[in-house]
Amino acid sequence: MTTATARDRRGWDALMRAAAMVGPRRGRLALSILLGAGAILAACALLAVAGVLISKAALKPGILTLTVFTVAVRGLAIARALLRYTERLASHDLAFRVLAELRVKFFARLVPLVPEGIRRMRSGDVLDRFTGEVDTLQDLYLRALGPPLVAIVVTLAIGVAMAFVLPAGAVILVVALVVAGTVIPALALALTRRSGRRQGPARAALSAELVDVIEGAPELAVYGRQADWAARVRRADALLMESQRRDALAAAVSAVLSALVAGAALVGVAAAGVAAVSAGQMDGILLAAAVFLTMGAFEAVNGLPDAAQRIVACATAAERLEEVTDEPVPVVDPAAPRRLAGGPLVARDVGFRYPGTDEVAIDGVGLTLEPGSRVALVGPSGAGKTTLARLLVRFADPEAGVIRLGDVDLPEAAQDDVRHRIRLVGQEAYLFTATIAANVRMGRPDCGDADIVEALARAGLGPWVAGLPDGIETQVGEDGAAVSGGQRGRIALARGLVSDSDHLILDEPTAQLDPVGARELLAELGADRSDRRGVLVITHTVEGLEEFDEILVMDDGRVVERGRWPDLVAAGGPFATIAAAG
Repeated sequence: MTTATARDRRGWDALMRAAAMVGPRRGRLALSILLGAGAILAACALLAVAGVLISKAALKPGILTLTVFTVAVRGLAIARALLRYTERLASHDLAFRVLAELRVKFFARLVPLVPEGIRRMRSGDVLDRFTGEVDTLQDLYLRALGPPLVAIVVTLAIGVAMAFVLPAGAVILVVALVVAGTVIPALALALTRRSGRRQGPARAALSAELVDVIEGAPELAVYGRQADWAARVRRADALLMESQRRDALAAAVSAVLSALVAGAALVGVAAAGVAAVSAGQMDGILLAAAVFLTMGAFEAVNGLPDAAQRIVACATAAERLEEVTDEPVPVVDPAAPRRLAGGPLVARDVGFRYPGTDEVAIDGVGLTLEPGSRVALVGPSGAGKTTLARLLVRFADPEAGVIRLGDVDLPEAAQDDVRHRIRLVGQEAYLFTATIAANVRMGRPDCGDADIVEALARAGLGPWVAGLPDGIETQVGEDGAAVSGGQRGRIALARGLVSDSDHLILDEPTAQLDPVGARELLAELGADRSDRRGVLVITHTVEGLEEFDEILVMDDGRVVERGRWPDLVAAGGPFATIAAAG
């Protein structure tokens, strides 16, 4: 099996699973099909009756003779409008219900993957899958499942009706409808199979490039790289436009062929009708009805080439969604999780490698964080400090060794329980587009304003917040755009301080601070023992760690030195070198 064939098979399998979500709502699907078929049949009947009315009117009969046909025309026109409206209502209700279920299902599957499970994916790509690909599947329920079934019902009904009026015309019409409803869609499918499969990934690539450009706009401006990244966006857009052009070409070819088939059917039915009237086999008044009925019948199949094109896009969308939902979950809760009751946080002989790599990120690391203690983790970038912090909050589980809180190994506890007991303030903590208070309250939703003010004061923001016109109700902008980098980091720190966790892990809390501010913050964290939880600080800055209970030095995934400040300086090892350089 070739790679392309295997990819197509995966796409079709994923499409079938997406289509199966309609199963519990078969009644709604059947209703929308019946209403859709009814709307088209009403339109065809309207044209046929109108043809009879025109033919009869041409003979100038009495007005009462035409009354029945006039009323029928008005009734069918109203029925067509009502049936079309209710069909749209029913089909969209079905589609939106399934899409809502699909969004929830996808999001519920995405959450356990964060952050380790989607490290390889670009944020713009994830966003496109969650929005664009789910929206694409709307066409599966609106344009792919229902219309072919509607076309079958209409073809059978009109074929039977035409057979009573003009048997030869019925054969011509049914054959033309079959050709227009099968051969032309198959041709459209063949023309767009490749471009349709490329369109989803191309749109995702464009979305990812745009997200990068928007988020990195200041850096691009500073380094004068706007033109280079604009060119990348144009290339991504060109790939998307190329696939869309091929789709447009296939749609144009299908429309021309459909028109030719409909025209040929119209001529054939008209010729058969004229012959039947000449032979006395059909009333001449019904000739217009047969011709008009043929004109209206093609409404049932004209949308099928487009449906065939949409099916390719829907198959790609379903496959791309399953690529995420089938991603292995990095951390799984046990069937019967043990409840955490606090105590020391202990890591013993911990080893870890990131999935898909042979490089050891953590090798034989051990530490103990007692309640109320202050421990610092220092070392060069890439030493494994942040990786260890992620293991301590169960973003991933270690390959070797144990991590436990009290007498419970963390893999034996639920993730939510672990992260409630052990809070991590990351070095790139996100600020939501909300007020200072709302961002701090993320750490403890039930905390009051006084708790927030106290946490901000402990984080060193008391005077600044007190001087703001709106105080803690000041908006911080998107990801903290309205505050400085240092204020952004301290708001994130306050979020951790206000929490009621047993232990607090601070990853580079001084990253955005000047040397004086960094030293003061670390000294404050080391000296303040009013907070009885354990605090683990990951930092490059060693000034200010004099009061910490223990300092661990990491390098290349290992702890190479540990002890208190004076002992480490006196030992003249790696820590003394870092302290002298700092």
